[in-house]
Amino acid sequence: MFTNSKPEEVTQWFADFQRPDFARAGNTASRTVVLPAGPVMRTYSDPPEPFPHNEEPQLRRLGLPTRMDKGVPTLSAPHKVCEKGKALTAEQAQLLKLIGERMVKFRVRLRCYWDSETGTVAEAARTEGDDDDDDDDDESSEALSE
Repeated sequence: MFTNSKPEEVTQWFADFQRPDFARAGNTASRTVVLPAGPVMRTYSDPPEPFPHNEEPQLRRLGLPTRMDKGVPTLSAPHKVCEKGKALTAEQAQLLKLIGERMVKFRVRLRCYWDSETGTVAEAARTEGDDDDDDDDDESSEALSE
């Protein structure tokens, strides 16, 4: 990103920027998700709509005990997709994505910027909410420049 804004302003913008996103395998579930008995619904549509019949085999491959009822993939009992605090498997992450459940927040952390006045790369000030447990081994691939 190129801008004439002051580094503090850009750093604050990145600190405030976050969007809901789909969890990936290995992420920790932020809440327990239980699908109720009945048609398997896509929650991201408004109003929610059931999955089409041609997606039922994929739902079964991902671990949902579905059956077809009048052409609609249906659960005969409630099904727990994931439990809060536990790591997600690839199948759970894919199911959450299919039903439209976003569990994580996408954020961009500004690590450094190029200072045009001095011609050097400066480390950006850490802001509240920065994770201290980030892997700092490959900073060059994650660095963003102003």
